[in-house]
Amino acid sequence: MTEAAQDQMFDLTLTDEQRMNRETMQRFAAAEIRDLSRLVDNRESDAEPFYPKTAELGLTLLQIPEALGGAGMSRSPVSNALILEDLAHGDLSLALGAISPLGFVNTVLDQGSDAQREKYLPLFCKGDFKAATTALLEPRATFEPTEPATTAVQSGASYALSGTKSMVPLGMSAELILVIAKREDQTPAAFIIEGNPEGLTRTAEENMGLLGAQLATLTLDSVQVPAEAMLTDFDLQRFIDLSRLGICALAVGACQGVLDYAIPYCNERVAFGEPITNRQSVAFMIADMAIEIEGMRLMAWRAASRAERGEAFHEDAYLAKIFCAKHAMKIGTDGVQLLGGHGFTKEHPVEMWYRNLRAIDTLEGVASL
Repeated sequence: MTEAAQDQMFDLTLTDEQRMNRETMQRFAAAEIRDLSRLVDNRESDAEPFYPKTAELGLTLLQIPEALGGAGMSRSPVSNALILEDLAHGDLSLALGAISPLGFVNTVLDQGSDAQREKYLPLFCKGDFKAATTALLEPRATFEPTEPATTAVQSGASYALSGTKSMVPLGMSAELILVIAKREDQTPAAFIIEGNPEGLTRTAEENMGLLGAQLATLTLDSVQVPAEAMLTDFDLQRFIDLSRLGICALAVGACQGVLDYAIPYCNERVAFGEPITNRQSVAFMIADMAIEIEGMRLMAWRAASRAERGEAFHEDAYLAKIFCAKHAMKIGTDGVQLLGGHGFTKEHPVEMWYRNLRAIDTLEGVASL
């Protein structure tokens, strides 16, 4: 085998720790997320009481150093991807809200200063849920993730942030918000906003999906933050790439949920005296969904594996996001189609999953691994 071929290989064998974590996340998704997701989507229940329950999973403290109160485990994009995938199997919307603080923690761990780590990371090690989020997306047709329009103008020992951020998970309740902006020299930067400073306006969004993620639009009108709130080693492209891997993992889990629901339905659904899976058109559609999901999973895992090994993964992350966005919408549509008329009704959750999966192509900067 050539050296070039070896460089393209990655190990799919999970460690004992990863397997145990997966079992925990899968049990939690089945017990706490799956049934609640429909109630939240129908506005029969509020998602707010749900998020404190996720504290028992220890998502944010696993990779925080022991000296700061965490578990001190090595940061692993692969393990994080598995966590996101398993939670999204229960529901993409609630999973996105639950892992938003993890994205904040990972970014501070990866690109923050020692002082910022010492100040903020212990807040996530107290055993309760700390609402935190990241804000990159902006509500404009020409939005380019690497070129935010939100500005950061320095004045002495502080910065004034101005602009609008959209589709911010936990945007209405987050106590810590990592805002991506550009400085006067046009270089991108990230700033940590605490609480509700003057000039920050939060507006709840009304979208077709992701209702449990509490998406909000944040308007910043000369919001003042101290200079030490800026991440000193911020690399916007790396932040985007790691977030795209997280979005891919969420898409894989949600799509697997669609497939796992559709297969038994089609096996039990009898038409013209036989299960509809006896029809080639149905069987082939299910097979295509399985193939597409496995392709999504392998592309996401390979990119995460390269990131974990410290190798270049920008191209892998970009291709994985494009592939997952394309097929997530198709799989959501196919799930509705397989249920026929029932797929259009709220009697089954596939219509909700379809609406949630439509967001995969839009999301940026919300789930950094």
